[in-house]
Amino acid sequence: MIGRMEYTIRNMQEMDASSVMSIYNYYTENDFAGFFDKALPIETFGRFQEMSRNYPALVACDENQEVIGFAFLHAYHPASTFQRTAEVSYFIHRGHVGKGLGKKMLDELITEAIKTGVDNIIASISSRNADSLAFHEKYGFCECGRLPSIGKKFGQDFDVVYMQLVIKNHELFV
Repeated sequence: MIGRMEYTIRNMQEMDASSVMSIYNYYTENDFAGFFDKALPIETFGRFQEMSRNYPALVACDENQEVIGFAFLHAYHPASTFQRTAEVSYFIHRGHVGKGLGKKMLDELITEAIKTGVDNIIASISSRNADSLAFHEKYGFCECGRLPSIGKKFGQDFDVVYMQLVIKNHELFV
């Protein structure tokens, strides 16, 4: 179909380290989406893998099999009483934002999360990332908390906004 890009979503692998970190570091250095203020070394990919152990971790590839996005769930809290709750992290290459890929990746993450017993997903988002806040709200996340002026990046204070999706209440999964 002309004008429509087809994406492949697959499990994240070690060979994806460079692409994943390149995407993440763009948002770290240029945007409020990544909370760090300096590029992270490629070794950070191993930390992402460790964080997402026992949870789904995915990459999206374009028609040339180039990684153009990644997404993973990780423990919200180490206590076993929070086993049913995971936090989501995902970033899409800036050239592919707004084309439905974020929704497609989140749908796949949630489908896989259900298989592991996760029924609550938390997203922590910079208050200066209006696009992400709007995306999550449109998807069905509700704001459940806010830490005012807790972060400072590019000389500007920002809140961390916590948004929650209760999977059993989401229309896609009921």
